[in-house]
Amino acid sequence: MTRPQPEPVQVVKQRRDAALKALVGGVPYITWLGIQFDRRGDELTAILPFDQRLIGNPMLPALHGGATAAFLEVAAIIELSWSVLWHEMEQGRLDPAAIEARPPRLPKTIDFTVDYLRSGLPRDAYARARVNRSGRRYASVHVEAWQDNRARPIAQATGHFLMPDREG
Repeated sequence: MTRPQPEPVQVVKQRRDAALKALVGGVPYITWLGIQFDRRGDELTAILPFDQRLIGNPMLPALHGGATAAFLEVAAIIELSWSVLWHEMEQGRLDPAAIEARPPRLPKTIDFTVDYLRSGLPRDAYARARVNRSGRRYASVHVEAWQDNRARPIAQATGHFLMPDREG
């Protein structure tokens, strides 16, 4: 019995990158904030490039708390959506072109609690989210944001989300 040849790595990367681009591109607010995502396999790192309009207190200067919270929430929602899409895509049940043609419904936030640990400096910020629990209807996600040193986060959050119906 012969094993089928695996897809070339470049084809796999292009498919995964196209799916992520379509997912993120379906949310104009992500583009407006300037949030980007770096994908390494199934792991995502959200990046909030510094922009002067994100400063909330020009005397310090410090990132606005609302911009920080929005960044954390976007990172959590995209990670949660990506974890579902990843599974579907890797099982061959989802074509990335279908995501662009009909963007998936995103999870709805039930609650989102942010802990501000230190002032965000006027520089790029990064965040990684971890899905703690995900079921058919409900998911819990933890996300941390840092700037220069991941061991010194500027904020962290825990969110609970209602998962969209799969048929809808």
